[in-house]
Amino acid sequence: MCGIAGLFISDGSLNADALARAGAAMAVAIAYRGPDGQGVWTDDDLVLAHRRLAVVDLTPTGAQPMLSADGRWAITYNGELYNTEDIRRELAPRGINWRGTSDTEVFLEAVSAWGLDRALGASNGMFAMALWDRRERRLHLVRDRLGIKPLYVGRQGSRIAFASELKAFAVLPGFLGEMDMGAIAGFLRFGYVPAPRSIWRHVTKVEPGEMVSVGADGGMTRRTYWSASRIAQAGLDNPFTGDTRAAADALETLLLDAVDRQMVSDVPLGAFLSGGIDSSSVAALMCRAGRGRVRTFTIGFAESGFDEAKHAARVAAHLGTEHTELTVTAADALALVPNLADIYDEPFADSSQIPTHLVSKLTRQHVTVALSGDGGDELFGGYNRYTFAARWGRVLGFMPQGVRACLAAAIQRFPAKSLDSLLSRVPGLPPQAADLFLKGAEILPYNKNGIYRRLVSQNGEVAPLLQNVVEPSWRIDGDPLEGRGDAIDRMQILDTMTYLPDDILTKVDRASMAPSLEVRVPLLDHRVVEFAWQLPRSMKILGGNGKWLLREVLARHVPRAMVERPKQGFGIPLADWLRGPLRDWAEDLLDPARLGAPLAPNPIRHMWAEHLSGRRNFAHGLWTILMYEAWRRRWAGSL
Repeated sequence: MCGIAGLFISDGSLNADALARAGAAMAVAIAYRGPDGQGVWTDDDLVLAHRRLAVVDLTPTGAQPMLSADGRWAITYNGELYNTEDIRRELAPRGINWRGTSDTEVFLEAVSAWGLDRALGASNGMFAMALWDRRERRLHLVRDRLGIKPLYVGRQGSRIAFASELKAFAVLPGFLGEMDMGAIAGFLRFGYVPAPRSIWRHVTKVEPGEMVSVGADGGMTRRTYWSASRIAQAGLDNPFTGDTRAAADALETLLLDAVDRQMVSDVPLGAFLSGGIDSSSVAALMCRAGRGRVRTFTIGFAESGFDEAKHAARVAAHLGTEHTELTVTAADALALVPNLADIYDEPFADSSQIPTHLVSKLTRQHVTVALSGDGGDELFGGYNRYTFAARWGRVLGFMPQGVRACLAAAIQRFPAKSLDSLLSRVPGLPPQAADLFLKGAEILPYNKNGIYRRLVSQNGEVAPLLQNVVEPSWRIDGDPLEGRGDAIDRMQILDTMTYLPDDILTKVDRASMAPSLEVRVPLLDHRVVEFAWQLPRSMKILGGNGKWLLREVLARHVPRAMVERPKQGFGIPLADWLRGPLRDWAEDLLDPARLGAPLAPNPIRHMWAEHLSGRRNFAHGLWTILMYEAWRRRWAGSL
C-alpha cells in the first residue's frame, strides 16, 4: 500500500521548485505508508507526491507518480487493482508496449484508452488516487467504491491540497488551524468524524465511490460514480430467487474468486484470523485457492472475556495454516495508548484500534500483505444490534413511553460492576453481557426511529458535553433506501455508508499502515456487496443468528462447532483499564483546568466520577473524550 499527496495552485503563486518542496514535505509526513521509495512530479501549477510500499512489480517500472504512454495522464495512486490481467487482456488489441507489470500502469493505460469513467467501472480493487489530465488541465481525486482507502481534500484560497492522511496537510503553512465544531459533536456521538467532514473546517473527506474534480480555475465539483444506496435499492427490487443451496454455491464462487484475486502479490502474504465467521471464511478460501500454505496471525489477551486466540488456533489447526499467535499483556496494550494521537491524526475512538494495531505490527514482522474479514457484519447481518433492535422494537410497541423511561432509570441505577459480576456467572450468555443489558436499558425511552441512533452513539446526549456547539443533523437520520426494505435493511445500509468506511476501514487503514502493512478485504469486493443485497432476509438472519449464508459456506470448510459461538468482537477490557492502569493518564487528560474547548468540564467530571465508582459504565463515552483531548494536545496546539 502507499501514501499519496499533492498540491494544486490556480493562481501561479508558487514556482516549480517551491511546489516540489511542498510535495516532498507532504510525502515525508506519511513516509511510513510507503517505506520503499518516494516520488515527486510537477507540471506548471501542480505537484503529485507518492510514498511507495512495493507489493506488485517491485522494480523501478512500478514507481510513481507515473505518466501514461501518450503523456496525457499523470497519476499518484494508493491501492491495488485485482483484475489487472483481465484489463490488460482487454487492452491487448491496442498493442500497448508495457513498461512493467504494475497495476498502476494498467489502470493508467485503461484511462488513456477508455476514459476515466469506463476505467473506473471496469476496475475491481481498493484505491485512492489523484489523476491529472494534462490536456484538459483538470485534476481528478477518486476514492474506491466502499471507502477502503482514505483521501482528504482541502482548500486555502487558491491552493487545493490532497493527501491520504491529515498530517500531510500540517506541513503546509497556514493550511490547518480552524477546527470544525460540528465535527467535534459528531465525533463525541459516533467515536469518529462523520464524512464528508474532517476535524478541520477547510478539509473534507472524498467519500466512498466519489470523484472530486478541480478545473484550471480552481473550481471544484463532486459526483458519485458508484453508490451503495443505489446498489442496495437495486438488490431489494431484484431479489435472488434461487434456493439456499444455489445461493451458497453462488456466494462461495464469488468469495473464492475475490480471495484468489487478492492473494496476487510479489511479497509475502498472510491473513488475520480471530476464529470468527468472517476471518475463518477468508482463511479457509485462501487455503482452497491453492496458492501455497497460508500464514495466519492472531493476538490473545489474558482476560478471558476478550481472548479469541484459542478459537483461532483451532481453526488454524483444522485448515493447516502456518499460525503465529502473540499473547498481549495489558502493559503491551497500554504502552500503545500515548501513540494513538499520532497514528490517528484525526480524533478516533474505536478502542479496538489497540488490538488491531498490535496484530498488524505482529503480522508485519512476517509478511507485507494481510487479508482481513472486515465487511461481513454489514453485508450479511452480523451485528447484534440488528436482531437486538428488532426484538426491542417489538417490546417498545406494547409499552407506554413513560413506563419505559421509568424502567430504564431503575435498571441504570443498578451498579454496573455488580451487574457485570452477576451476569458473568450465568452460563450461555455472551461476553460483556452486562454491556448489552445496559444498552437495552438505554434505548428503552426512545421510539422505534431513535433506536438505531442511540445504538450507534457512544454518548447518549452530546449537547451537555459541549459548550456553545449545536450538533448538526447526520446521515443516519435519513433513509437511503427511499422507502424500500425494513428497519434492519435501513440499519445495514446506513452502517455500510457510515460506520464501515468512517470507523472500521479507517481503523484498519491507520492501524496497519503505521507498521507499513497492506490489508486487503475480499468480503468488500463490490460484486459480493451487490450479491449480498439481493439475498432475502432469511439467508442473512435466521433464528436470531446473523450471517447465515456465510456460515453455510464456511461449514463446507470448517466444522460448525469450531466457529459457532456468541459474537464477541475485537475489544479490550476498557472499563476496567480506565479504573486501573489507565487512570492516571485519564486523570491528566480530564483535568478541568486543561480540558480544551469546546468540552464542558463539569458534566465530563461527573461522568468520570460515576465510572470510577462502578455505578455506571461510561467507558466508551469517556474514550471519545479522552481521544479528543489527546488529539487536541498533540495536533491543535502544534499548528
